[in-house]
Amino acid sequence: MSLTRRDLIKSAAGIAAGVSLPRSLLGQEPLNMTTIPSSGQQVPAIGIGCRNYRGSLNSEKMSVFKETFATFHRGGGKVIDTSPNYGNSEEIIGYIMNEQGIRDDLWIATKVDREGRQDGIERMENSFELLGGENFELMQVHNLRGTAIQLETMKAWKEQGRFRYIGITTSRDAQYNEIEQVMTAHDIDFIQVDYSLGNRNAAERLLPLAQDQGKGVLVNLPFGRGRLFNAVGDRPLPDWANDIDATTWAQVFLKYVMSHPSGAIPIPGTTKPHHAEDNLNAARGRLPDAALRAEMESFIDQLL
Repeated sequence: MSLTRRDLIKSAAGIAAGVSLPRSLLGQEPLNMTTIPSSGQQVPAIGIGCRNYRGSLNSEKMSVFKETFATFHRGGGKVIDTSPNYGNSEEIIGYIMNEQGIRDDLWIATKVDREGRQDGIERMENSFELLGGENFELMQVHNLRGTAIQLETMKAWKEQGRFRYIGITTSRDAQYNEIEQVMTAHDIDFIQVDYSLGNRNAAERLLPLAQDQGKGVLVNLPFGRGRLFNAVGDRPLPDWANDIDATTWAQVFLKYVMSHPSGAIPIPGTTKPHHAEDNLNAARGRLPDAALRAEMESFIDQLL
């Protein structure tokens, strides 16, 4: 069984003083960066999806959530995606960022999920209150709910400096046609779509269109709702995983998403520190080229 970089880090802690492993083996090489088309800003090529950050601030889960964020931040991670639709996720994340003093180090994306104009304004103002700060990097219309009305407010607030970027999201193929229409009709900076090695439908039109229009891409469900892990089971990694510096299946799946020419940034749901570390390592080292991407697709198609 292959050792993960996490295993190597633990092993290194027991090595006598004066003997060290190469930085690459310690998992400390810089994270790969992705350039946001509309601004030229560079951000790390991996993020955290926060759908499952919910519950009481006094619950036992909070210590795990806190360590997950601390691990992600220490490793150079920045991109955080949440939503008021995710229970009290914004409250929990705001609390953690404030306690750890890392709010200004992170690249925060959240969403609005209301039909009416005033309801949307109140929803977004509440996000500011819970998450803190004078602005967000990205505000998104959640699953195209009230798109035209919410984009009007979002564009105005972007001009005021409250948002650096605005965008739209979906996690369902059924909304792809509408996503495409909004991309063409509105001046937005980002789309967020479901895309994975096992669900490549977004790559047929949406991701190429994002490239052509100069829009950034966030990717939810990069593990295909767990289908990819179920498909590979306990199989060892193929030899070609070495060619992309992948030591776990999670890294294989994330590197596939990252290697799409659109510069897609996966935001896997991440609530455990060791998962945060594993995901960060996917954003280090080499990515598959077009030929290997095709081989990866053929490999997984035989298992699904």
